[in-house]
Amino acid sequence: MPEITQTLAQARTLLRFATAGSVDDGKSTLVGRLLHDSKAVLVDQLEAVARTSAERGFGGEAGGLDLALLTDGLRAEREQGITIDVAYRYFSTSERSFILADCPGHVQYTRNMVTGAATADAVVVLIDARKGVLEQTRRHLSVVALLRVPNVIVAVNKIDLVDFSEQVYNDIVTDLAKITNGMRMDDVHVIPVSALEGDNVVERSTKTPWYSGPTLIELLEQLPAIDEIENNHEAFRFPVQLVIRPQGGLAPSVDADEFRDYRGYAGQISSGEIRVGDSVEIAPGNFKTKVVGIDIAGKSVEHAFAPQSVNLRLAEEFDVARGAVIGATNTLPESVNLIEAEVFWLDPRSAEAGARVLVKTGTSTVQGIISQVIGRRNLDTLAIDPAEKIEVNDIAHVLIKLATPQPFDDYRDNRRAGAFLIIQPQDGATLAAGIHTNLELVNFSI
Repeated sequence: MPEITQTLAQARTLLRFATAGSVDDGKSTLVGRLLHDSKAVLVDQLEAVARTSAERGFGGEAGGLDLALLTDGLRAEREQGITIDVAYRYFSTSERSFILADCPGHVQYTRNMVTGAATADAVVVLIDARKGVLEQTRRHLSVVALLRVPNVIVAVNKIDLVDFSEQVYNDIVTDLAKITNGMRMDDVHVIPVSALEGDNVVERSTKTPWYSGPTLIELLEQLPAIDEIENNHEAFRFPVQLVIRPQGGLAPSVDADEFRDYRGYAGQISSGEIRVGDSVEIAPGNFKTKVVGIDIAGKSVEHAFAPQSVNLRLAEEFDVARGAVIGATNTLPESVNLIEAEVFWLDPRSAEAGARVLVKTGTSTVQGIISQVIGRRNLDTLAIDPAEKIEVNDIAHVLIKLATPQPFDDYRDNRRAGAFLIIQPQDGATLAAGIHTNLELVNFSI
């Protein structure tokens, strides 16, 4: 128990967050500012950035450094002056550790933004104070809303270029409220910042006396992580990855006499927590039993939680294989072979009704057909417009028929258990990321 408690305490210090915004809003500069001011940049990195900045004649408060160079690492990014790929960075403060995903802002890389935000505890959406709310702002906020990212921060960047105007900030807050209220997004934090000069990023600015909220880093240090929320509120879900038997050569932490009859189910807890003695059910089959043992890294424990990888031992032996789902008793949804879903199309190839695909959820991969394209999300009105085809970067609503029934949670209730991938059967490419949900629940209006 002390080991588990310590592990939980360590896990709760980690926050995963992503940045998003329109082109030239200053995302990479903001990330660079966070890394620089939190002392998370290595000396050789800083020297390399300083040399490149000097060659370009770059000015600024951070010792004449072009801080965007800390994240725009690809040659194409530096040559074009835009972020193309999702750049992951790791840094820490005295309060917690962070995994940061700097996502592209250009419309053609919206699919990359979906990748960065899908597992984020928080998303920082940047807005240029001079331009206000743009179509890409709506697009990114709609992705954040649909992905149910629990913490949303809007950084009104380049506030220094509008003379730190409170009126400009208030106008943007008003425009944002109209959009986020229609998306049913609560507790959106809006912070005026200057990534270039450092105002309200790590250090509080004296130039915005009208703003009394936290700095960006202070807010990030205080926000709850997904794992904390899931462990407290979401039901236990455990997709079975592998059945462990003695002949497999994997000897768990049990007595030698018990080893001959050992049967365990290995995988990663996707949500919730489990204790020895808890009642569980298994899909498919709706078998009900109890957990009699939990093994982690060769040691038996009494308690485990998401996202730990564990080996579960059950009271009875059932025909359970890879792809099955173990959940808390009376919480697993009914297995269905027709699902309604919102999909974020990632592949340049288009799709329409009748397209054959593979659907991967948890550890299960089944054949499927896109039986109907209900429509595409209009980024101006956020409503679903009728459509017959799905193109790259579209956010579409579809019906998918599955060859084998699956127990899909609604994404609004369980982010991990309600998410899936759509795969091209011929070449294995990921066509789309999808979330299982009801159209009535995602029909936004502004």
